[in-house]
Amino acid sequence: MGNRSLALATWGLFVGLALLMLAGGLSGTLVGIRGEQVGLPTAVSSMISASYYIGFLVGSRLTLTALGRVGHIRVYAALASLLSASIVAVGITVNAPSWAVLRLCAGLCTAGVYVVAESWLNDLASNANRGRLLAVYNVVAVACFGTGQVFVSVFDARVVTGYAVAAILTSLAVAPVSLSEAAVAPALDEAEHISLRQLARTVPSGVGSCLLIGVAHGAMAGMVAVYATRVGLSVTAIGLLVALLSVGGVLLQWPIAAASDDLDRRAVGFAAAGGAGAVAVLLTLGSPDHVVAFVLTALLGGLSWPLYAISASYTNDWIEPQFVNAAASQLIKLYGLGAVVGPFVAAGSMIVFGTEGFLWAVAGLHGLVAVFFLYRMIVWRAPLAKRPWREVSLPARAFFVPATIIAVTLRTARRTARRATR
Repeated sequence: MGNRSLALATWGLFVGLALLMLAGGLSGTLVGIRGEQVGLPTAVSSMISASYYIGFLVGSRLTLTALGRVGHIRVYAALASLLSASIVAVGITVNAPSWAVLRLCAGLCTAGVYVVAESWLNDLASNANRGRLLAVYNVVAVACFGTGQVFVSVFDARVVTGYAVAAILTSLAVAPVSLSEAAVAPALDEAEHISLRQLARTVPSGVGSCLLIGVAHGAMAGMVAVYATRVGLSVTAIGLLVALLSVGGVLLQWPIAAASDDLDRRAVGFAAAGGAGAVAVLLTLGSPDHVVAFVLTALLGGLSWPLYAISASYTNDWIEPQFVNAAASQLIKLYGLGAVVGPFVAAGSMIVFGTEGFLWAVAGLHGLVAVFFLYRMIVWRAPLAKRPWREVSLPARAFFVPATIIAVTLRTARRTARRATR
């Protein structure tokens, strides 16, 4: 499919997704700030954050079933409508258990939207352009989510106005997808099922990395507003700090995705996850309100957010086309399962080590992702470059320096292992 045809087939989905992410960034950050303003304990705040990701587990499976019965466009419209109602309901209640239930509903709907989007895009993509197409998807999602977070300073988290605006944006998101031509949506077929065990046997690198990435992202996204509030930042600075995670993701998404199309995706994931962990450690060394901290936060997001796209692209490289929808659902389920755990890991670290425990949790979890990618490269060897050097893109060439270091490290490790067994 040519670039023009691809644009025509995806414009409605991307516009609708952009509006949904604007609403999600605004409403999610408002909830985190409001919880601190009413004095919720760390454990309760982590429970509310985790509830959102519990919804991911439910939503991914329900959506996959619904897609085979009524199609992508109708499922998307239903999820957006339910999401709009749940956002408004959070704004008119002041009750932690109610917030947990409503955030669970929001997570269910958001996961469903992701399943719709990813199965739609994977239906259109090939192995040659999947990384770049999913990068555009992630750029749209992350950029608009971050933009929504910036606007948090315009609203009072204790007043319903901000939530109402988010609900309006969510309702508007139905229009562009509904106006998409039916012919560009994936065919209305009963989805082929693939169990998590089957997927793990086929693509262990994709399954394992997706789960760990979910834990890291759940910790980072679920508790960053709590961390920023507790270090004494103003509401405006909190919105900026949280948004910079997304801004960095937008800036580095494309070059990292392009490199993952031309090189072993696991090597790219290893470098990005390891870099994110190192940046989190650097953040513990300075003041959180210094300009350097804001720059490092953007770099942290830039290295971290592309990890899911790398994991998803790698998984889809190895599965049969008829399992694309089912695989998308399973990956989102895994990501959600990991993200449920993430806020509790971050909260526990903050309880033990103080406010900076948040950064140590983020560093450790990204380090774990990097170690897993490294392990998978050792046990399942593959060529570092997928195509001749003259055909490798500029972003991939820029990545080749750290990739070469990885290759040398792997070779040294294998030689050491052989000597140890003699």
